[in-house]
Amino acid sequence: MSTRTASRPIGDFMTDTELEMPVIDLAVPMAGFPAHRQFVLVRLNDEGLLYAFTSIEDPDLRFLVAPPEPFFPDYAPEIENEVFAALNTKDPDRLLVMVVITAGVNETTANLLAPIIVDRDSRRAMQVILTGSNMPVRAIMRKEY
Repeated sequence: MSTRTASRPIGDFMTDTELEMPVIDLAVPMAGFPAHRQFVLVRLNDEGLLYAFTSIEDPDLRFLVAPPEPFFPDYAPEIENEVFAALNTKDPDRLLVMVVITAGVNETTANLLAPIIVDRDSRRAMQVILTGSNMPVRAIMRKEY
């Protein structure tokens, strides 16, 4: 099994106008949501730190996601070759990494064990479970944001 590291900021990858948002196609549906394969990223703040990963099939289904870099600067998940194949890419620099956020009253956490990986060019994505990793499912996020 071969792995590569993926870590690159969102930058101008996504538009967030209310119309003509690029569609992200999931190569593999997210666990528990087999009928939802197309999503868009909707920016939730001006800084571009929080996004709603919103289902096209059911706009009420959305996941709070964020690029990990501002919150976890050392986070660089090892991505297996099978993921590159499923996304039809070989270049880790083409990948966008997002973590799913759980916002709570007293603390907000990020799932570092199962990031969503998006190929910037094809806009194919999948949520990846980092097998063999000791990454937490509920990493507490820094409060500066």
